[in-house]
Amino acid sequence: MGKNLDGLGDTRDDFCDPSNYDTFPCNMSVDQIVVMSIIGAIISILMCVYLTQKMKTYDRGSEKMQKLSDLIASGSRSFLVTEYKYLSAFVTVVGIVLLIMFSASATRKDDSDGIRVASCFIAGAVLSATAGWVGMIVATDANTRTTHAADKLGLNAALRVAFSGGAVMGFCVVGLGLFGVSIFLIIMSQGRDSADIDSEDSAIYPDRAVKYQWAAESLAGFGFGASSIALFARVTGGIYTKAADVGADLVGKVEHGIPEDDPRNPAVIADNVGDNVGDVAGMGADLFESFVGSIIATVTLSNGDVALMALPFWLAGAGVLASFIGYWFVSTKDDASQRDLLHALHKAVHSASLIVIILSIFICYGLFPGRYGDGFRCFGCIIFGLFCGVLIGELTEYFTSYSFKPVQSITDAGLTGPATVIIQGLGVGMISCVGPVFVIVVTIILCNALAGEYGIAIAAVGMLSTLAVTLATDAYGPVADNAGGIAEMAELDERVRQTTDALDALGNTTAATGKGFAIGSAVLTAISLLSAFETQADIEGEINMGDPIVFSGMLFGAMLPYLFAALTMLSVRKAAAAIIEEVRRQFHTIPGLMEGTAEPDSERCVQICTESSVQEMILPGAYAILSPLFVGFLVGPRALAGLLGGSIASGAMLAIMMSTAGGAWDNSKKYIEIEKACGGKGTDTHKACVVGDTVGDPFKDTSGPALNILIKLMSIISLTIAPLIAGQKDWDNWYYGLLPLAIGIVVSYYCYVKYWSEDITYKDYGKGDDQGKDGLLKNEDNQEENADEL
Repeated sequence: MGKNLDGLGDTRDDFCDPSNYDTFPCNMSVDQIVVMSIIGAIISILMCVYLTQKMKTYDRGSEKMQKLSDLIASGSRSFLVTEYKYLSAFVTVVGIVLLIMFSASATRKDDSDGIRVASCFIAGAVLSATAGWVGMIVATDANTRTTHAADKLGLNAALRVAFSGGAVMGFCVVGLGLFGVSIFLIIMSQGRDSADIDSEDSAIYPDRAVKYQWAAESLAGFGFGASSIALFARVTGGIYTKAADVGADLVGKVEHGIPEDDPRNPAVIADNVGDNVGDVAGMGADLFESFVGSIIATVTLSNGDVALMALPFWLAGAGVLASFIGYWFVSTKDDASQRDLLHALHKAVHSASLIVIILSIFICYGLFPGRYGDGFRCFGCIIFGLFCGVLIGELTEYFTSYSFKPVQSITDAGLTGPATVIIQGLGVGMISCVGPVFVIVVTIILCNALAGEYGIAIAAVGMLSTLAVTLATDAYGPVADNAGGIAEMAELDERVRQTTDALDALGNTTAATGKGFAIGSAVLTAISLLSAFETQADIEGEINMGDPIVFSGMLFGAMLPYLFAALTMLSVRKAAAAIIEEVRRQFHTIPGLMEGTAEPDSERCVQICTESSVQEMILPGAYAILSPLFVGFLVGPRALAGLLGGSIASGAMLAIMMSTAGGAWDNSKKYIEIEKACGGKGTDTHKACVVGDTVGDPFKDTSGPALNILIKLMSIISLTIAPLIAGQKDWDNWYYGLLPLAIGIVVSYYCYVKYWSEDITYKDYGKGDDQGKDGLLKNEDNQEENADEL
C-alpha cells in the first residue's frame, strides 16, 4: 500500500499512527464505516415497498386493459427467465474459474482468496439480476395503472403513477447495491491474520485498516459480477426492443396499414415488452454497476486511510436520504406543457443534489477531525462530480430536445431528403461530444488537483449519489410508453392517448439525458477503476504513451468499442428480420386476423425476440470479457493499462455520438408530428426524418448504451485480475494468455456456424409482389399513410 495520495497529505502521513490508533476515525470498525450505507439501503428497500403498495391503490382499469398489461408482464418475465438461465450457467462457470485462479495464485493474501473473490462475484451478479427483476415487474404493473389514471384522474396523477413505477427501479438499484457492497466489505474483512500484514504497512497503518484494504481487493469480484449481468442485460434488452419495434412497425403499419399498437399486430406485445427489458432492466443493471463500481474504486484508492474508506459509504447513504426527499417534489398541473413536465422532474433531481451538497459538508467535517483541509478537498470533488452529472444531462437535453436548434436543424435537413437527414444527424452526434467531454475533462483535472486519483473516484460517487431519483426519471419513460400502447390497444378515448403521448414525449427526453448521465458516470468510474488497477498491479509511474507495448495496447483497446458496436448493430438487423418474417407469416396464415375476428400468436413473437437476443449477446459478451484477460496474461499489466485507456477514450466518444445522434433523429421526427413543423405528418420531409429515426433506433437503444458497460466491465475485470499479474514484466508467463485466446476462437467459430452463417429466408405468401421480400419498398400507399410509424 502506498503512503500518500497526491493532493491529500498535509497531515495525512502522521494522522493514523500508533499514538492515535484508538481515536476517531482511526479506530473505526468496519461496521462504523458502512453504517450510513446500510441505513441508506434500509430506507431504499422500505421506499420500494411503500411505492409498490401505493401504486396498488390506483385502479388497473378495464378487463381488456388488465389483459393487455398481463400479456406484457408475462412476456417480460419470459424474457428474464430465459436470459437468467443462460447467465446462471455463465456465473457458475466464471465463479469456479475465479475460485481456482485465486486459490492457486502465488500472490494471494491467504488460502481463502479464491472463495472470497468467487463469492463476491456471485453476489454481485445475483443482486444486479434481482434489481432488474424487481424493477421490471413493478414497471410492468404500473403501465395500466398509469393509463387508467390518465383516463380518470388527469395528467398530474398519471405522471405520479408512472414516476413511482420508475422510482421503484431507482431505489431498488441503490438499496441492493449499498446492501451488497456494505455487507460483503464486512464479511471480507473477517478472518484475516494480522501476522500476514507486511511490516512496512503495519508501521504506517492500523492492522484493521490493512485488512479493510484487502477486503476491498476482494470486492472487485463483486463489481465483476455486477458488470457481467449489466453487459448482458443491456445487450440482450437492446437487441430485443429494437427487433420487436422494427418488426411491429414495418410489417404491421407500413405493409398492412394498421395503426400503431393495433391489437391485431402479433409483435405489438413484444414491442411493449422490449421497452421494459431495454430501458428498465438494462439501464438499471448499467447504473447498478456504475454505482457499486465507483464505491469499490474509491475504497481501493483510499490506501489504508480509514476516513477515506468511510467517505463513499457515508456519502452514498446521504444520497439515498436526499433522493427520498427529492421524490416528493415531482408534480405538475393537468394542462402542463412539455417544458412544465420537464421542470417537474428537474425539481426532484436538483433538490436532491442540493441536499447532498448540504449533507456532504457535515460528513466531510465529521470524518476529518484535525485535517479539515483534506476533508474539504474531498468536498470540492463531490461538488464537481454532482455538477458534472447535471451539466452533462443539460447538454444532452440541448442536443436531443426539439425545443433547440440541433434537432430542428435535422428536421430542416429533411427538406432535401433522407440522405441529408442522416448526414446532419451524424454531424450533430459528433459535435455533441465536445460539451460533455469538456465537462468531464475539467472535472478530472480539478479533482486530481484537489485530491489526486482518489478525488476523481469520489467525484464519481458524488455524481451517482442521487442515483435513486435520477434513475427514476429515466425508468419512468417505458412505463409511460407502455401506458400509451395500452390506451391504443384498449381503444380508449383520444384524449387519453394525448395525455400518455405527452408523458411519452417527456420520457424520450429523460431517456436521452439519462443515457448522457450514464456515459458521464461510466467514464469517471472507469478512470477510477483504471487508477485502482495501476495501484493493485504495481505499475504506477510505468505507463509511457510512447512505449510500443503501452501504445499497442491502447490501439487495440480503441478498436474494441467499434467491434462491439458493429456486432450489436448487426445483431439488431438479424433479429429484426426474424420478427418481420414471423409477423408476415401470421398475417397471411391466420384466418380472420386482419378482420379482428382471430387472435394473433403474440407469444411466438416474444419467444423469437427472446431467443434471438440471447443468442446474439454471446459473441460481443465473450469479446468484452476475454479481451482484458488475453492482453493482461499474454503481454502484461502495462499493455492492459494501455488497452483500458484506449477503450475508455474511444468508447466514451462513440457512446456519446451514437446515443445523442439516435435521440436527435427520433425527436426530429416528433418535432414534425407534435409541432406540425415542415407541413406535419405524411410529407416528404416527414418520411425523410422517419428514415433517420429508424437508423437511430439501434444507435440510441442498443449499441450506444452498451458501450458504457463495455468500458466499465473491462476495467473491473482488469482490477479483479490485478493481484494475479502484479509486478510482472512484459511477456512473463505469456502462455497463460493463450487460453482466453483459444476460448475466443472457439466461441467465434461456434457463433458463426450456429447463428451467423445463414440469414433469414424470406417467403412469398402469395399476396403479390408487395408482400414479398421487397414489400417494404413497393407498398407506396401504406408507406405514405404510415410513414410516421416506420
